[in-house]
Order: sequence, then C-alpha cells, then structure tokens
Amino acid sequence: MSDISISSVDGVQVIRFTRATKKNALTGSMYASITDALLKGDADSSICVHVFLGSEGIFSAGNDIADFLATSRGEGGLSKDTERFIRTLPLVAKPMLAGVDGPAVGIGTTLLFHCDLVYAAPTAVFSTPFLDLGLVPEAGSSLLMPMRMGYARAFEMLVLGEPFSAERAREAGIINAVVGQDLLEPTVMKAARRLAMKPPEALREARRLMRGDMTACLERMDHEVQAFRDRLASLEAQEAFTAFLEKRKPDFAAVRARASKGT
Repeated sequence: MSDISISSVDGVQVIRFTRATKKNALTGSMYASITDALLKGDADSSICVHVFLGSEGIFSAGNDIADFLATSRGEGGLSKDTERFIRTLPLVAKPMLAGVDGPAVGIGTTLLFHCDLVYAAPTAVFSTPFLDLGLVPEAGSSLLMPMRMGYARAFEMLVLGEPFSAERAREAGIINAVVGQDLLEPTVMKAARRLAMKPPEALREARRLMRGDMTACLERMDHEVQAFRDRLASLEAQEAFTAFLEKRKPDFAAVRARASKGT
C-alpha cells in the first residue's frame, strides 16, 4: 500500500495518510503526492472539496526525521517537495477539511490552519515542537496561529511547545468540534458532502472572500523558509537532531559553551 491514499466520492477528494507503522510521518515523496493531489483536485471540475484523514488512530507525527535530515541538509533547507507543499496550501481554491484522530505533530498541526473545517476525536493531541529541534515554525504558522488563537496561546504552543488536547484546541479555535472516535470520519465526510452539493463557483468565491489576500501568508512563508534554512545549519539544530536520533535529551548548555568558546 502507498503511504498516501487518494480517493474520491460524491465530489470529495480524500487524502489519507497511510503510513501508520511510522505514525504517518511524512516523507518527501508523500509531500509530493499530497501536493499533486491538491493541484489535480483543484483543476478537476468533478472535485469540490479536499479532505485530509489519518489512519489507525494517528493523524501525523509530522516530518519523518531521517528523511527530513537526508533531504533538507542536502538541499540546504526545507526539501523542494516540502516547500512546494507548504507554498501550495494558501493557494488551494477549494475547501479543505480534516479529521484528526490521535497525534497531530508539527506539520500535522500547522496544516490545519489552512483548512476550513477541522474535527477531532477526543484522543487527538496537537503539538508543534519546532523550537525543541532548534528550528522555527513553518507553513505560515508564525502568522496564522497568532491570528487564529491569539498571541499568548500561539506562543504557548509554538515556542513553549505545550501540547493541546482536543478540547483545548477547540477552545483555542484550532478545530470546530470534538466528536466520538467512531463518528469522526462520518462527521467529516457529511460536512464535505454538504459543501460539495453547494454551487461550486459561489462556494469558491465565498471562501476566497473570507480568506482574503494570501500575499501576507506567502511573504511570511518566505521569511520562515529563510529562518528555517539558517537554523538548520546551527549548532543548536545539530545537537537537537543528534539527540533525537540517539534517543537522549539535547544538551543546549554544552552548545552555548561551545559557541562562547568559538568552537
């Protein structure tokens, strides 16, 4: 089975993460498949809505760290496939929905800020541990999260690294509703089908008007990508990723000591 499953029913394109053995961690090839599906779905008059789903009680653990290091360091920043996916999100013309069951880490959470409706099971947990890896937020989240949640809660999630439960995420405006695990996918698909039955041109225009000009989001992504590239080359990121792979806590005090000595 492919790591991404693409299907369509009743005008709804379902993009499902199916790499559950790796907690649906995303690789470059998975990003490429998702981006292609979004672009093809937007160009297909039979598709009215995009839906993101996980599998086996997991939404996504974010980037696959080994794949991320192999590609991002080789390309000096975010991989081309990752960056293409991120920059596509603000440009998608048709509604995007998500059903979150279980962990939603990193891009698994920041993706949701580009969605129009998000539902979650009680088991969902949202976290953005970019800073703990010596990195910075991505996918426009440094702009979109404070706008949606308010600065204080966005700082708590993005910088402090505090995970949010499903109910806390609902209170913060990240998701629309918490529904029972067995009802999650039916709820998402019911909403998607309702949207798919509406006048398609009016639907796209209403969404465009509500979302507004995406220029600021794309410009913020430019800044994030550059900052991400700079941080990826830092001693802090090197220590964070080494510690992750060695399954130990990072020693940033040692990094500061090395930096102060100029080594």
